[in-house]
Amino acid sequence: MALELDIDRIRRTVEEGVRDKVCPGAVWAVGDRSGNMVLGTPGVLDPDRADEPMRHDTVFDVEGLTEILAVWSSVGCLVETGELDLDAHLGDFWSEVRGRPLGRVSTRDLLTHTAGVPLRGSLASLYGTDPRDVRDGILHDAVRRPPGQAVEYTERAALVLGRLVEELSGRGLDALADTEVWQPLGMTRTRFGPLPGETADRCAPTAVDRHTGIRLRGTALAASARLLGGVCGASGVFTVLPDLAAFLRHLLQPGRGETQPGFGAAWVQESLRPQTGELAPVGGLFWRLAPGAVAGADDVWEPHGSGAAAAWLSPRQGRWAVLLTNASYYTRDYGSLVPVRDAFRSLAFA
Repeated sequence: MALELDIDRIRRTVEEGVRDKVCPGAVWAVGDRSGNMVLGTPGVLDPDRADEPMRHDTVFDVEGLTEILAVWSSVGCLVETGELDLDAHLGDFWSEVRGRPLGRVSTRDLLTHTAGVPLRGSLASLYGTDPRDVRDGILHDAVRRPPGQAVEYTERAALVLGRLVEELSGRGLDALADTEVWQPLGMTRTRFGPLPGETADRCAPTAVDRHTGIRLRGTALAASARLLGGVCGASGVFTVLPDLAAFLRHLLQPGRGETQPGFGAAWVQESLRPQTGELAPVGGLFWRLAPGAVAGADDVWEPHGSGAAAAWLSPRQGRWAVLLTNASYYTRDYGSLVPVRDAFRSLAFA
């Protein structure tokens, strides 16, 4: 059965964003669990190189979606194999945080963004530029408040969980995500940066680096990822629409197929249910209800860290949607992108 969508309105919405210089170009798609999909590729990669149009296989720095593609999925693998208890305090099984403020929070606290860890701040200004000092600082820092008092999105949760899955698995986050999630799902063009030359050439450029004056293309926009060599829990993943489509389809029908990643239906169902009680916004595990969505009715879920790259999922409708842009080409303030993103989401799940 074909998707019932107002495709013309979706197309106009995104094209108007390109015309108004919200982003140089975009790749969007809406699909369902059966494999039906519609997509569009308006605009160009680089306004200074008009001969490079957006394509369905353009490579994007997906920034905050790293938290879902790498960390959330890897945590799910460890939970479903019994290697990680979501409700155990980190200090009970992780010697590096035992006796530290972080030792008193649980993995579930971090996944629901209720752990009370620091919200923002430049890692370099806080801990210096040595990667070891940065990793130590993230794990040893004080918390802002006791767990469970507020839902406060922070990339710190993903940074901590990225280190945790490395500790428990004995592998780097990039290797774990690749072997346990991306490769089994056929996501062969998903990886952490920096990208090799030929792949970087097919990547949508982002902002000009403040220190070098060179426009970033194939190197992570996020300073935290660059500081940590390209691989961290909060950012650094590059991917293409077909890979994202495969990932989101799996979330709508986990457990099907001959080759599957190390997480399945149980982890997806646990993550896409309200877990923050009376606190707002309503959140699951690294996913939250999209603005205006109602749990159990028209539930549409989105990752907390959506930015220039955004994805949504509705198990009830059996539908997913993706909007990939390089809006950071113009500005790192995504305020002008929000109306485009919200309108696209509303039309995709109308």
